[in-house]
Amino acid sequence: MSTPDDDYQSKSVETPYGRLHVRDTGGDDLPIVVMHGFPDDSRIYDRLVPLLSPRRVVAIDFSGFGKSDRGPYVTLQPGQREAELSAVLAALGIDRCLLVGHDASGAVAVNFTLNHRDAVDRLVLLNCYYGDAPSLQFPELIRLLGDPNFKPLADALMDDPKMREWILAHTQARFGYTVGDPDGVVAASVAPQWFGEDAQPDALVAIRAWTASLFPDLEIQNQRIAQGELDTLSVPVTVAFGEDDPYLNPEVARHIARQFLNATLHLIKNASHWPQWEQPEQTARVILGIDS
Repeated sequence: MSTPDDDYQSKSVETPYGRLHVRDTGGDDLPIVVMHGFPDDSRIYDRLVPLLSPRRVVAIDFSGFGKSDRGPYVTLQPGQREAELSAVLAALGIDRCLLVGHDASGAVAVNFTLNHRDAVDRLVLLNCYYGDAPSLQFPELIRLLGDPNFKPLADALMDDPKMREWILAHTQARFGYTVGDPDGVVAASVAPQWFGEDAQPDALVAIRAWTASLFPDLEIQNQRIAQGELDTLSVPVTVAFGEDDPYLNPEVARHIARQFLNATLHLIKNASHWPQWEQPEQTARVILGIDS
């Protein structure tokens, strides 16, 4: 029986922030590069990748997540994720790609595209954020980890495995997912970041570092919007959200789409925060431009 890893060749890419684990399918035509947010890893795309064949798909584990190195950084460095993406593209010889960002990596995808317009053929944003929006809500867990005023409480919760398990289950239920589903995206990709697996340690340092940068990064994104940078972007943008996400919800999707000159909006039915896992066929069609 084949496994998701059978679809990829594992590669190692050296960056200033440590060694990144990258999974590369090989294949034809313009590469599709997919990125994860917090607190998951590249496995959120495991159900989607086979449906993108024969296109080449490159899936990145950012520093501190998945099978990438666990670095010493307790704070995310300015531009770190964008630099990691640049290093991967350079190492794999990719000059131009279709770039997919989900959750926190949606902002990474937008920033990278603004800074490297010739490198992105099309930008796809899945259940993400960029700057403030009237209906934007972050999960209570993420707000807790992102607010420095609650650091002592967050430290205590994260240091207690039982509390960590409880708050993860609470957040899972809030997103509308069945707690304890062995075939769900939480079991496949999120829980390993919280508790580790086999010889791979947890990703708690990386989770805390990325969430700590959330609110400062939002301010920078607001500035780029106010300065009109998104209005100047001619790269086609596809905004595709699972419509049942109670936090990064359809109104957030509409708000993001309105920021760009050349954006299309897709709301994916019967999907919450991870449409690439829950509705991979529909998500694949959107990414490939079949549903346009």
